[in-house]
Amino acid sequence: MKLHKWNDIRRSAKDPVRDANVKLRASAEVFSINIAALREAVGLTQAELAEAAQMTQGEVSTLENREDFKLSSLRRYVGAVGGKLEITAIVRGKRVLLHGV
Repeated sequence: MKLHKWNDIRRSAKDPVRDANVKLRASAEVFSINIAALREAVGLTQAELAEAAQMTQGEVSTLENREDFKLSSLRRYVGAVGGKLEITAIVRGKRVLLHGV
């Protein structure tokens, strides 16, 4: 591991370009978590989420281990953690929010 001088670290921490890049990377990481990590991030157990989503704990476990979701199940799950599900499509490099799905 490379060692850094404290003065260099302090100086680099004041760099607005570096700060912007760090924030951008951090926000990208937040949006790339799976649903189990989302549940854990809000501090819920599977049993607590199951109660909030009107599911069984087994259904929550199954949902967290799937790769293909029903939108209705995913909407209930996200709602139970206090969120709102939005579906976007990327068409020709532009993000399009889909309504009615």
